[in-house]
Amino acid sequence: MNENQKIIDALRRKISDIEALARREGRQLSNVEKGLIEEMKAELHDRLSLPATAPQTIQDFGASKRSSGPFANLGEQLRAVAQAGIPGGKTDPRLFQAASGLNETVPSDGGFLVQQDFSRELLKSAFETGFLAKLCRRIQISGNSNGIKINAFDETSRISTRFGGIVGYWASEAEEKTKSKPKFRQLELNLKKLIGLCYASDELLADANVMNSVLPAAFASEFGFRIDDAIINGTGAGQPLGILNAGSLVVVEKETGQVAATIMAENVIKMFCRQLNPGSAVWLVSKSIFPELWTMSLAIGTGGAPVFQPAGGLSALPYSTLLGRPVIPVEQCATLGTVGDIIFADLEGGYVLAEKGGLQTDVSIHVRFIYDESVFRFVYRVDGQPVLASPIAAYKGGAANSQSHFVALETRS
Repeated sequence: MNENQKIIDALRRKISDIEALARREGRQLSNVEKGLIEEMKAELHDRLSLPATAPQTIQDFGASKRSSGPFANLGEQLRAVAQAGIPGGKTDPRLFQAASGLNETVPSDGGFLVQQDFSRELLKSAFETGFLAKLCRRIQISGNSNGIKINAFDETSRISTRFGGIVGYWASEAEEKTKSKPKFRQLELNLKKLIGLCYASDELLADANVMNSVLPAAFASEFGFRIDDAIINGTGAGQPLGILNAGSLVVVEKETGQVAATIMAENVIKMFCRQLNPGSAVWLVSKSIFPELWTMSLAIGTGGAPVFQPAGGLSALPYSTLLGRPVIPVEQCATLGTVGDIIFADLEGGYVLAEKGGLQTDVSIHVRFIYDESVFRFVYRVDGQPVLASPIAAYKGGAANSQSHFVALETRS
């Protein structure tokens, strides 16, 4: 088989793949998909008309010359995406190679997949920029699946059984044994789309090196912020389910007569006691509560001792721990006096993130045309929720002392 016939076969397969994807998803072809198919059919027509002995040159999808190898950097790929978005513009064949490398010919809502190595670095930067996502348990979803079901223990009480049904007991050697089995529930995660828009001027598009330094940093910062915000405040509707909206959240009552918009030592002590795994939990706090922490004291006789300040007082650096656990200021936490201003959270054991590797990007020159700007769109698919469906009643103390991976303080207004 000569080189031309190989390319003809490859073009036919890619057209078939795009059409098959639309059929599987029960939808019509998108405008982007239709455009790609038209380009490939035009190339196919040209190649079928070539004589069998003609010199072979590769001109994929209307490109005058095939670029070899992967893109050198993200800036170069984004410039290629921008060029492909211009009416009549040439489509760099490497954009299709990046897609097929992830077993997806064309994303269902148009655009191109970011080259795998750039995608990994971007997501790594996004998770490192955020504070919370990197602390969670992360699961990669592969293949054609857009969700995952995980078997989790359906445990709501430790009073009579553990792990939703396991019971151990002391018995004499000849006594009949009582059977038991754990109860499971399905933790279902269906991928949601996190979409980011980035505006790039024509001058920026002209410089791939600048784009490679500016756009990845902006993307990582915004996506890291949004993922962290969803982990705390997500509604579960079109986004991950956040800690504060989860059924497993334990809310500790404020003290009798407690002044509005305050935090007392008794509050944090009781929060600590309601945490299921205090040894692996961290304090997530709003910066607005630091005045409360720095002036917090524990009554001792007729006096008191500071709780969060070092022995040197305000002249020394404040402690970075509270009751031995790290204090992490997070801007997504609520303001002082409302539920969520301070959260004692075990993210590693209590929150799971499911993600499907691969970023998707597209460009429009029309949205900001009069400003000489192009708009890049990034799409990342992720979902998450707490592991527990509800707090767990304590073995001693029952529901009144229920515990969870996530503990917050009641509103003080």
